[in-house]
Amino acid sequence: MKPWLRLVFFTCIFLIWHTEAEFFTSIGQMTDLIYAEKDLVQSLKEYIRAEENKLAQIKSWAEKMDVLTSKSASDPEGYLAHPVNAYKLVKRLNTDWLELENLVLQDTTNGFIANLTIQRQFFPTEEDETGAAKALMRLQDTYKLDPETLSRGNLPGTKYRSSLTVGDCFGMGKTAYNDGDYYHTVLWMEQALKQHDEGEDTTVSKVEILDYLSYAVFQFGDLHRAMELTRRLISLDSTHERAGSNLRYFEKLLEKEREEEEKEKSINKTMTTTEPVVQGGAYERPLDYLPERDIYEALCRGEGVKMTPRRQKRLFCRYHDGNRNPHLLIAPFKEEDEWDSPHIVRYYDVMSDEEIEKIKQLAKPRLARATVRDPKTGVLTVASYRVSKSSWLEEDDDPVVAKVNQRMQQITGLTVKTAELLQVANYGMGGQYEPHFDFSRRPFDSTLKSEGNRLATFLNYMSDVEAGGATVFPDFGAAIWPKKGTAVFWYNLFRSGEGDYRTRHAACPVLVGCKWVSNKWFHERGNEFLRPCGRTEVD
Repeated sequence: MKPWLRLVFFTCIFLIWHTEAEFFTSIGQMTDLIYAEKDLVQSLKEYIRAEENKLAQIKSWAEKMDVLTSKSASDPEGYLAHPVNAYKLVKRLNTDWLELENLVLQDTTNGFIANLTIQRQFFPTEEDETGAAKALMRLQDTYKLDPETLSRGNLPGTKYRSSLTVGDCFGMGKTAYNDGDYYHTVLWMEQALKQHDEGEDTTVSKVEILDYLSYAVFQFGDLHRAMELTRRLISLDSTHERAGSNLRYFEKLLEKEREEEEKEKSINKTMTTTEPVVQGGAYERPLDYLPERDIYEALCRGEGVKMTPRRQKRLFCRYHDGNRNPHLLIAPFKEEDEWDSPHIVRYYDVMSDEEIEKIKQLAKPRLARATVRDPKTGVLTVASYRVSKSSWLEEDDDPVVAKVNQRMQQITGLTVKTAELLQVANYGMGGQYEPHFDFSRRPFDSTLKSEGNRLATFLNYMSDVEAGGATVFPDFGAAIWPKKGTAVFWYNLFRSGEGDYRTRHAACPVLVGCKWVSNKWFHERGNEFLRPCGRTEVD
């Protein structure tokens, strides 16, 4: 197939799958960018070959004419004495040099530029680049990775190592700066400066780096260091107007600060000064909206898991036949306790590799940015604390969906008639879902009246994850790691119908790998006699 035909075909497929941006939210869809880039490289090589062929013709002509003109210029009259030479000179200047001019002016870029223009419609956007940069910062924070580690690509479980250039680090810092995130601005501008000082070849100047870094440091109230960095900038570019005005401003602030200190000393013998909070040579990470941030991120790193020896003794493995379900008597599932209270179990060999691939194949073209319900308005919207793409599969889509649904019903003993559709999710760069409840706490949810609340969660892991991506429960300190083909199950509600607030859980950011999951939410209606009420509110 000709390169331009292959690109047009690919473009049609690309158009079907990518009517939205936000590539960074799904590794599954980002793989298509690999093929797009590969096709562009092929197109570029075709252009290079055409240019090389064109230059070869021009070079051949030039060499031939060099030999000829050297001979003719040594004895012009003698050379032109031959009538054939005289004729050929006239012909060359009238016809041949015109043909050479046309060859030189021949534009071989048309095909490549046309293909590039078509493909650019489906390239990642500024939003994608910003999202990807923030994803790296999220991984940096969650897994306590310093910029040097990320920049050098020293991550566990990686098959293809890659590193960040000075320009990449500078771009990370700019993204943070534009978002008002001076904490990460400082970290990444310092890394860019470090690599620049080490002599790495780059088009980014030290002046540019120091300009951002000095102001970000100032935002932390570190006047002395801000002045030091600004002076270094001015030493490199004495005509930098903003740096000059900043330095004068910093000096005035410092002088005012000293005057206030002297004044305070004359009034009080003891005096405390406010210094920027620095930990391990870096400024302290600002607090954010999530109260259990430290616990959540520690669990993602495998730290703080409260699996005591006493609790471990209460966990068992067994064969599970779904309360003597006829379908499972001959082939029961392997069941393993992951946690005792609330009870969380893992089932093995729930989905085969073939079933997983089929479900991924069905879901991939339908993947869209996962949404959350706004707690104030009840409207579904995207949120930075949920970074993934998901799709919903019906039983009519393929027999494998009905087969998997039936299997989940047999394992749990709950009915799928009132359950939600099978949701398939693929996590992107640093893909995560911060701590949340699966059950609804909002009275305006329409499904509460007809189908009841989300009684239970059945979560299928459809891929292994090289690093990160755990399912964690901050309330009681559990961490469950993805294993392809397994599934975990827990109840979100007590038997009384009250929500079990201990089940607040999160999907940790994926550090290395591609995480695919599917889940089924079982609802209360239809399960009243399959899971009857207990004697107390918390049974």
